[in-house]
Order: sequence, then structure tokens, then C-alpha cells
Amino acid sequence: MSDMITADLVDLDLSADTKEAAARALAERMVALGRVTDLEGFLADVAAREAQMPTGLDGGIGIPHCRSEHVTEPTLAFGRSAAGVDFGAADGPADLIFLIAAPAGADDAHLTILSSLARQLMNAEFTDALRSAGDAAAAAALIRGEEPAPAEDAGTPEEPAADADTPDTGAVPAAASAGTAPGSTGRDPGGPDRPFRIVAVTSCPTGIAHTYMAAESLENAGREEGVEVVVETQGSAGFTRLDPAVIAAADGVILAHDVAVREKDRFAGKPTVDTGVKAAINRPGELIGEVRDKAARGEVTAAAVGGRGGDGGATPVERGGESGEGYGTKLRKWLMSGVSYMVPFVAAGGLLIALGFAIGGYEINKAPSVMDHFVWTQADSWAALLFQIGGVAFAFLVPVLAGYIAYGMADRPGLVPGFVGGSIALTINAGFLGGLAAGLISGAVVLAIQRVPIPKALRGIMPVVVIPLVSAAVVGFLMFVVIGKPIASAQSGMTDWLNGLSGANAVLLGALLGLMMCFDLGGPVNKVAYTFATAGIAVASPSDSAMKIMAAVMAAGMVPPLAMALATTVRGRLFNAAERENGKAAWVLGASFISEGAIPFAAADPLRVIPSSMVGGAVTGALSMAFGATLRAPHGGIFVVPLIGNPLLYLVAIAAGVCVTTALVIVLKGLRKPVTGTSAQGPGGGAGPSAPTPGAEQPVAA
Repeated sequence: MSDMITADLVDLDLSADTKEAAARALAERMVALGRVTDLEGFLADVAAREAQMPTGLDGGIGIPHCRSEHVTEPTLAFGRSAAGVDFGAADGPADLIFLIAAPAGADDAHLTILSSLARQLMNAEFTDALRSAGDAAAAAALIRGEEPAPAEDAGTPEEPAADADTPDTGAVPAAASAGTAPGSTGRDPGGPDRPFRIVAVTSCPTGIAHTYMAAESLENAGREEGVEVVVETQGSAGFTRLDPAVIAAADGVILAHDVAVREKDRFAGKPTVDTGVKAAINRPGELIGEVRDKAARGEVTAAAVGGRGGDGGATPVERGGESGEGYGTKLRKWLMSGVSYMVPFVAAGGLLIALGFAIGGYEINKAPSVMDHFVWTQADSWAALLFQIGGVAFAFLVPVLAGYIAYGMADRPGLVPGFVGGSIALTINAGFLGGLAAGLISGAVVLAIQRVPIPKALRGIMPVVVIPLVSAAVVGFLMFVVIGKPIASAQSGMTDWLNGLSGANAVLLGALLGLMMCFDLGGPVNKVAYTFATAGIAVASPSDSAMKIMAAVMAAGMVPPLAMALATTVRGRLFNAAERENGKAAWVLGASFISEGAIPFAAADPLRVIPSSMVGGAVTGALSMAFGATLRAPHGGIFVVPLIGNPLLYLVAIAAGVCVTTALVIVLKGLRKPVTGTSAQGPGGGAGPSAPTPGAEQPVAA
């Protein structure tokens, strides 16, 4: 680690009082040494990582870290704060702060060295030594894994600590002593004197720090309790799979992760605790106790009972969350899983259909199949081709929605009944509502089947034969015979209601949709409005009301980034350098209907930016509906203006909302002291309180 940290990168009297100021002070040392090329750009990357999950750890440690294109080589800076800095740890502020900077393309060896620091942080002797270090050189030597050298020999470092240069990309067993502890409790298939054995997987979003700290914490707890713990770290440096024999011999499993565990099905049939990575860092002993209790009761994962394929255990939308989430939270995640997979089909199909109309006119939907008639030199033939390809893509919307709602609930076994149920919803004209119902029913049916005790000899055929067969039959019966007709009637009634909207009712609907589009900039509320709009035009001949709704939704979604871009232009002194730079990109993002262009501003100053955006979005949505603007494409921003009905008034509606939001942001920000670019900065370089990035789930229009 000698190339990563020197005395110049150590500040033993860090005076910062916020995590943003602490990161800035340490990053400035990196800039001075040429390790970071763009201070503001790097700090924006650090803030983006911090927004994913706080980097504070119990024990007074803060580890802000990121991979960034502004980093020239892997670098580590250390600061010691007497007053402490809040990095979001449950036990209070951090006095030991490590800023880890990795290049965007850092190789495995460098990331492995970074992981070794994470493991050292779990060693109390190491952290105590850092708290008592008398000078920067001694602290840097400790972090490098060197023994403190006498003053006259300071230039000759001792042998590095063993794990400072030891690759750590995969399975790391606990100390040998853990394997010889007699008298352990729990299941004991190997004999009365064999210790309880646990295999674990740890992973975090960036795979640099938390992944390896969690592994070290679990291993240390295992040694203390006489439990043999073997950990697979799925970090940025890759991972080495646990030996299948080790997994087979394990008595329990701990999955501590904030991203999907790769090849999770290997652990099916074991007592399993599935939780976030920070739980393994902060309370490893409790997790080990939970696994032993489950083993004593004979509990195994649902995947093993029903033979769930894929990753087993927790479903895809639960892998990044904490255990114990409420049903409402899970339901939202299941629905958003289906929507997020559906949106690309919406964008591709909708734009192809819109291009077909633009080239061939509105009669192109009556063109014969291009298989029967296609002339290479005729524009109408190409228009018909685009329109018909788009129609095929649109035909997948409801099945994909249903299939991936079921996938979010029950993993891969839910796909077959989900797609079948979604296709039936189309067949019986149950539409979007039918797809939602089919997805939820499919997931529930599969989960019910998986809970049925199955003889071990039949488990192998469950995921490929029994579950698809039974679930598809049950879902098909329910959709065709029981609930399909009522849902189709409800869908028809909703369509008739939309078609009948006019005057004040239509304007109010436009305002409501505008508020929703600007509330969380890509989050669940935004996606509900966007999906509501796209569902209306997902047909070959959408109604006039459906096209008005689509126009209002897209117009409102363009307002936040365009308004932030305008605000940084007319009142640049209210924003710091990073925000002014983000404002330049926001022009293009907003014009392209990518609402995420406003996220850096909303994350840095949510109490001013989000309400202002909502007001402007409501104004735009209401005006768009009042002007009768229509849109056949589900995406595209200003680039599909030729496809918009009443395009000039449509642009007026957008301009009005942008001006309203810009004015409100400027007024609200002007009520406080202008940003000076110093320590009072929030995530992404902006001023104000920090907050998680709203709705950064999918980079889609919304």
C-alpha cells in the first residue's frame, strides 16, 4: 500500500464539521499530489456513492469511497477528527476518516489492496494505534502495514503486513483455531466434536470497502464463538467461488449484500440469513446466532423446499434491501420490477410507431403487412416497416409487465405463468390492469407451490416441469374464467372515462400528473404517472385523450432539468462550480426528456428544488391538457416535436413550467447565503442538507 498513502495524505487535525467538508479537505491533498485531476468532479462521485448508502461504521470510522474517472491512481487519504464527523453510523460521529479513491478502470491488484485496508479496520489494535499516532508519517506507515521505524531508520520500512499484499478476491476461511473449537452447538453432521460451520457471501454496490469489512467482521465473530466461518467476497476485484464441498458441509448460510448475490442457488436447502452488508459489519454475532437458531429448528430456504431456480432465497427485488421489510414496501418493489423491465419496450415500440406515422402519415396503420408488400425505394414501405416493428414491440408490454412482476416475487419460476397470464390479459382485452393482476397472481401461485413439501427425489424436476406446468394452468384458469372478465370491464370503464375527460377535469388531471412526474425524478411515484400514460398509447390506434395524457406527462418530465439549467445560467452565484457544470448537461438531458438531469440538484437541496419542480410540472401538465396537445411517442423530448399535436402551444406549456420552477428556485435559494464552494456543501457539490438521491432506480424517462 506504499504507493497509495504517504504522510502528505494524512491530516491528524482534521477540522471539518461535515462529511462533505471532510471529503473535500482530504481530496484537496490528493489534488495537490496529482492523484485527482478534477476536485469537483471527484467530490460529485464521492457524494453519489454516499447517496447510495452512508459510509459510516460503528466504532468511529468513516470510509467515503468511490471509483472515478478523475482519479489517476489508487489513493488513500486519512484524517483524524477530534470533534468527530457524522457519516451516518448508528453509534455516532467518526473520528477516523479514510477517503478511498480508485480509478474508474482500476485493476484487480489495486482493488485487492484497498480491500485489505477494509479488513484492518475491523482490528481494534489497528484503530487504537491510529488514534494514538503522534505524527503523519507514523500514521501512514501503520496504514501501509509497516512497523513503526526508529527515527534514524525511518526511510527503511519494515515488512508489510501479511494481508496488505495478499489477494483477497474470494473464499477466505476463518483462522485455523475456529476449525478446532470443540463442543459447538447446532447441527453436527460431521460428528459430535465438529464445530458449527457457516458459509457467507458479502457484497456492496462498489465492492471496495464494505464487502471486505463485512467478511472480516464475520470471521472475527466466528473465532470468538468457536464457529467456523468461510466467506466469499464478491467485490470489484472479482470473486472466487466457494468450494462446493465447503458449501455442502456447511450448517448454515449468511448472505450479507446490497447488490445481487451471484449464483445464489448454490446455497439452496440451507438455513439462511439474508440481510444487508452493514448488518454483518455492525452485528455479526447476532447473524451467527440467527443461523444457529434456524439450524436448530430445521428451517431451510424456501428455494430448497420448492426447488426454486435462479438465485434462490430472496427474490430479485429484495436483494438490495434489509430484512423485515413490510408488505407494502415489497408490493411496491414487485410492481416497479415489472415496470422497469417494461419501459424499454415502451420506448422502442413507441418511437418506432411514432417514426412510422411521421414518415408515412396517420394512415400508415392501415398499410398491408410488409411481408406481402415492401418496395425498397418507397418511403411508405419503410414507414410501414417501422410501424409494424413498433407494433410487435408494443405487443410485449403487458406480458413483460406481468412476467417481471412475478419474477420480482418468485424469481425465475414466476416468468412462465407471468408471461402466460399477461398474454391472456391481452387476449381478453384486460389490458394494463389485467397485466398487473396476472403478475401478482402468478407470483403468489408460484410461492404457494414452493411451500408444498416435496420429496427429495422430485426436487430436480420442480423448476423445469412441475412449477411451470401447474402455475401456468392455475393462472390461465383464473384469468380466463374467474377474474379476467371483471378486469376487462374495469379497463374498458377507465378507458371510457379518460376519453370523456374535457375542460376542467382534463386540466386537473394534467396538473396531478405533472406533480407526480416531478416528485421523485425517476422514483416510484414518477413511474406510476409515466406507466399510466404509456399504457394508454400502447395500442395501434390510441384515443385522443390517451395521447393528451402522454403529452402532458412528457412535458412535465422535461421541466426539472431544464429549469435547473436555466437557473444556473441566470443566477450562477447561487450554485457552486460543480452544479454550474451539471447545469450545462441538464440542458441536453431535459430536452431529451431525461428527468434524472435534475437529480444532483435535488439531492443537494431537496427542500428547495423538489417543491419548485413540482409546481412547475403541475403548471406545464395543466397547460398541455388545456391546449389539447397530443403525443403518440412515449419518449424523445423536443426531438419528437413534429409528432406532437399543437406543437407551438406544447412548447409554450413547457416554457411556462420551466420559468415558474426557475423563479421559485432562485427566490428560495436567494433567501439564504450564496454558496461559496467551501465546506457547507451537500452531495454532488450543492449546498444544503444531504439527502438520498430521489428515485435513481432506472435511467428512464421519468
